Amino acid sequence: MGIRNLPPASALTAPTREAPHRLVRVLVVDDSAYVRFTVSRHLSEAPGLAVVGVAGDGREALELIPRLQPDVITLDVEMPRLDGLSTLREIMARHPLPVVMLSSLTTEGARETVQALTWGAVDVVAKPAARANIVAAMDEIIAKVRIAAGARVAPIQNGSHPERARSADGRAAAKRTRPLRARDKVVVIGASTGGPRALTAVVAGLPADLPAAVMIIQHMPVGFTRSLAERLDALSPLAIHEAAPGDALEVGRALVAPGGFHMAVDESDRVTLNQNPTVHGVRPALDVTMVSAVQRYGAGTVGVVLTGMGRDGTNGAQLIHEAGGYVVTEAESSCVVWGMPRSVAEAGAADSIVPLPEVAEAIVRAVMADGISLMAYR
Repeated sequence: MGIRNLPPASALTAPTREAPHRLVRVLVVDDSAYVRFTVSRHLSEAPGLAVVGVAGDGREALELIPRLQPDVITLDVEMPRLDGLSTLREIMARHPLPVVMLSSLTTEGARETVQALTWGAVDVVAKPAARANIVAAMDEIIAKVRIAAGARVAPIQNGSHPERARSADGRAAAKRTRPLRARDKVVVIGASTGGPRALTAVVAGLPADLPAAVMIIQHMPVGFTRSLAERLDALSPLAIHEAAPGDALEVGRALVAPGGFHMAVDESDRVTLNQNPTVHGVRPALDVTMVSAVQRYGAGTVGVVLTGMGRDGTNGAQLIHEAGGYVVTEAESSCVVWGMPRSVAEAGAADSIVPLPEVAEAIVRAVMADGISLMAYR
């Protein structure tokens, strides 16, 4: 199976953006004076970073941005006067900049954070429940601010997020699932930095009658993946849920790996979850799910690698490609961070490289193409 839509070899080795030769300027926005002080101190002490200002709420932040011209903003979700979600919308409409959300693990905080990520925030850091965990949280903020500094950011476009299909009386349309059949396929989709927004676009474009089961892996802190699954479910014709042990892979259904757990599939086409060591420093890891799927379904596996830093998914994509399956990667032009897709392309494992608006169509073509029955691999 030859590689299609590949950019020139020189483009594959080029970085997404040139590494900055100056300090990364950061604006810290949080209504807690303690958080502002702590985050500012740690960021200021980190090589290559400089805090150019702090704001106690969204309105103050919007006033400071034109004057301070930060490269990255850390933004609290829950604030008075103008909350984080409303502030993000204004930032992305008026001053599109990389934003790292700082969120509590409350249900509402997680829901709003996931919505922020689908609207263009680059990443999220969970606020520690206890001050004893502050050092680890600060290390994570520093790492994600550095990644965000090299991210592509697109402004919010009104109406860019579809709503769940509704019947004539306004109720959400019913979603139907069925067991896997002989010629159905299994689609494994993975993403990291910038993933929630990319996943939103992809799942919204997949048809309800796609003859495939779908597994989704998003690098995300523990506590946020359930809200992500609910958000994706509201925007997709597919029934999307956070995976639980024993969940069956079914056509019309997509299962999201829960934060903190690797997701695999067993000989009965049911999900297994484990907390084995991290792979590429993450759990869940796309490679774990891809390898499990291709071992079970062989050429009936379709792998999809979206925006993200690092090389998670490369090993699994190579196995899928070698088994006669199909691998789709997101093109550099639409990636927030062109890391994971780039690694797959450089490994020669990509069958199709397309910009984000074309990923869903590429998945449909791969699923509908004539292929070997899954039954041959069971």
